[in-house]
Amino acid sequence: MDGAAADGRFADFDGAALADWLGEHVPEFGSLMQVEKFPGGQSNPTYRIDGERLSLVLRRKPFGDILPSAHAIEREYRLIESLHPTGFPVARPYALCEDPEVIGAPFYLMERVEGRIFWSGLLPELAPADRLAAYEDMVDVLARLHSVNPEAVGLADYGAPGNYFERQVRRWTKQYRASQTDEIAAVERLIDWLPASLPAQSRTAIIHGDYRIDNLVYAPAAPRIAAVLDWELSTLGDPLADFAYLAMNWALPGDGSRAQIGDVDLAASSIPGLDRIVERYCRATGRDGVPDLNWYFAYSLFRLVGIVQGIRKRFLNGNASSADAEAASARVPQLAEQAWAFAEKAGA
Repeated sequence: MDGAAADGRFADFDGAALADWLGEHVPEFGSLMQVEKFPGGQSNPTYRIDGERLSLVLRRKPFGDILPSAHAIEREYRLIESLHPTGFPVARPYALCEDPEVIGAPFYLMERVEGRIFWSGLLPELAPADRLAAYEDMVDVLARLHSVNPEAVGLADYGAPGNYFERQVRRWTKQYRASQTDEIAAVERLIDWLPASLPAQSRTAIIHGDYRIDNLVYAPAAPRIAAVLDWELSTLGDPLADFAYLAMNWALPGDGSRAQIGDVDLAASSIPGLDRIVERYCRATGRDGVPDLNWYFAYSLFRLVGIVQGIRKRFLNGNASSADAEAASARVPQLAEQAWAFAEKAGA
């Protein structure tokens, strides 16, 4: 972990200013002792902060210029503040600071949930029976989120009305254009095709927006989710967006280091197949089934193109969060080609 520098700085911000703010807003924290920046975090930088009596997690907006509507940590905080009292597995929220003068950007603080984060969809750390249980809980928690009544938890206005995918395609096209650095033919084709082929929306729910295995904290000694992390892309929308984003891991080949398991011998790995995942999700949410998912896969990857292009722009501007930003941003053309391949399967 990073201790305080001679000038009072922790990690990459002013620790003395944060300590003063904590003393006023989270007095039970005690003196600020240590700060550690977590690896990854391409979008909103995240830190573990240790005090005399508490260990918390701090998430902040990136320093410097950012795209409009991006990195809305205030929305993240509102979301977890609304869900936590329901018993849904989210970290307890502690405080929100919207004043960028304190550490250089707005931030919020939440409980540090003890547990395990798995990066590989193969779950090599787990016994076979626990792999199955971990995937089943992954589906059950997503279904539970989609069953929360937004109005009952004060989130009736958390998303704009109207067709979710229409709004999202428009948003990510705008975000891509705002950070565009190259001309990529597959992206241009997607920008033309997606809004002309939008699926109908039959349900509205709170959606996470980035529901994948490395955004889940599993309990220390059980294949049960203790907390869902990284709510930056959460909104009200079509729950099929979340489910398709999760299901896409069964459609994409992986190298064992990420969530994708499309070329894995599932039976040998004790990982449920996509048919079983679909059945479990539908049973929990009262659906008869799900539509052909190829359009949703194309959309999900197009959205990822917009996100990663934003990382590329921040890298070129010198304010990307992660040391891996350059490598991540180089993925844009590959992601666009994968998205267009799914679009062709969907009839483009």
